[in-house]
Amino acid sequence: MEYFIWSLEPVALSLGGIKVYWYGILFATAILSGLQYMKWVYKREKLDVESLDNLFLYIVIGIVVGARLGHVLFYDPSFYFTHPSKILAIWEGGLASHGGGLGVILALYIYTKKYKINFLWLLDRVAIPTALFGFFVRMGNLMNSEIVGIPTEKPWAIVFTRIDLLPRHPTQVYESLSYLLIFLVLHFIYKTKKIHSGFLFGVFLLLVFSARFVIEFVKVQQADYDTSFLMMSTGQALSIPFLLLGIGLIFHSFRVKT
Repeated sequence: MEYFIWSLEPVALSLGGIKVYWYGILFATAILSGLQYMKWVYKREKLDVESLDNLFLYIVIGIVVGARLGHVLFYDPSFYFTHPSKILAIWEGGLASHGGGLGVILALYIYTKKYKINFLWLLDRVAIPTALFGFFVRMGNLMNSEIVGIPTEKPWAIVFTRIDLLPRHPTQVYESLSYLLIFLVLHFIYKTKKIHSGFLFGVFLLLVFSARFVIEFVKVQQADYDTSFLMMSTGQALSIPFLLLGIGLIFHSFRVKT
């Protein structure tokens, strides 16, 4: 059977000693697209668009710091605890989506306390472009030939030549398309339905981490330690609290008036 061959180099552009990576381009695109979407939200709700500058800064710091610490603590703690200088070496790769999620939530909580904004109100709206952010980031993982799936003979399998010559599940594509679909669903709900506080964020958590939990079944183990005691992958174990929180927020939203 003929499989699609993926051999793209992760470097998009090299100028002298400076290298620009596809992942970096897509990560920046993800952040900027999220900012543009939030500008549209603020204009739609007749809010001060200029106040988004501070919000943007909080979100970026929350994503980067949370995602890096998440990778260090959840997936390869033994390496980083013995090589602590490598913790700051983000350019070498290693960002965990679960950690990034926790980082953003904490950053937004601090932001809402400082600027006296309803926490759930903001989470509902930030959740929408966050799904789009996930789409771009997973496409960046595809460009790097990382976070690949287990070998398979499915006709849509991809051979990632930078890893080996085995046809594998393109789990980055599965996730990126899932997140894009979730973004469209959330956007539709926001535009057409009257939502109660916490509902959109709850739906976001439920859909994103349900997709993540299912896709983990065909994803190569990312944690650099034995997870057999969990009876599931690290990604699945970390998804369960987010799933439960999402369900709880959806039920909670029907009990509040605004």
